[in-house]
Amino acid sequence: MAFNRDFGDRPRRNFPPREMIKGNWKCSECAKEITELPFEPAPDRPIYCRDCWAAKRTDRFQR
Repeated sequence: MAFNRDFGDRPRRNFPPREMIKGNWKCSECAKEITELPFEPAPDRPIYCRDCWAAKRTDRFQR
């Protein structure tokens, strides 16, 4: 069994690349254009660009 040292001693999994959904959206935080997402967005939920999403994730883990 191969181990990935970047994530400790958990076994490495080989996942296929995610299918990207193409479209025209704007980030709910900064209004940056978004042309593809790894999921089908729900109309009642916010969509974030990579930068805003990363900032929100770091904020959540610093609580």
